[in-house]
Amino acid sequence: MTDTTVTNTLAAAQTSRAQTSRAQTSQAQTSQAKSPVSAQSAKQVGQEFEALFLSEMLAPVFESIDSDGMFGGGQGEEIYRSLMVQEYGKAIAQGGGVGIADMVQREILKMQENQQ
Repeated sequence: MTDTTVTNTLAAAQTSRAQTSRAQTSQAQTSQAKSPVSAQSAKQVGQEFEALFLSEMLAPVFESIDSDGMFGGGQGEEIYRSLMVQEYGKAIAQGGGVGIADMVQREILKMQENQQ
């Protein structure tokens, strides 16, 4: 085989794979768009969004807290502090939150009804 033949064969294989991948992605998006979202999954998405939102709102509060002298600070504390803030956001959202999850759930279900 010549270099040109090998190159053409590889190009054809890549084109075929790309077309197959696009077709599979399109089918998956179409089936996802048509499948109805249950109220439970909409509630879960709303709660996850609220947890993320609350975590982002709490982050500056915890960033302004100074670390303890000799044994505090460093990259480890920054990482664990961000994880702690994420968990606080999740805990607040699971405990009822501030109402964002309910609004997101209603909007998801309303958008689904309008599409049908």
